[in-house]
Amino acid sequence: MPASHRFTVRVYYEDTDFSGVVYHASYLRFLERGRTELLRERGVHQAAVFSGALGPPFGFAVRRMNIDFLRPARMDDLLTIETTPESVGGASIALVQRILREDETLLTATVQVACVSDGRPARLPAWVREKL
Repeated sequence: MPASHRFTVRVYYEDTDFSGVVYHASYLRFLERGRTELLRERGVHQAAVFSGALGPPFGFAVRRMNIDFLRPARMDDLLTIETTPESVGGASIALVQRILREDETLLTATVQVACVSDGRPARLPAWVREKL
């Protein structure tokens, strides 16, 4: 599989709870941004595929996600979201993601994303599988 993609985010006040620690649901947004930027870097622009500009319209939906919260991130931390495609199937993509603060791993996640069209499972177009 291709190499990992890295994307950097800053933790803002809105990402934290009352104590200045990143709220658990904020990590889901960070992970989503990492997956989106991986796709964008590989030439799979979600707005274009969803609108049908590149063929029959489709989108992606998270089917399964396992997360291990290892250490807290805090306001003003600079985080790296690392996303690595693990496997690409006929209708889904398995990814491994990590959130790091410098060299320290704060979170690990495995994610299975399904291809959907009209709310139903659909095969990934061959051009998408090739790019991943």
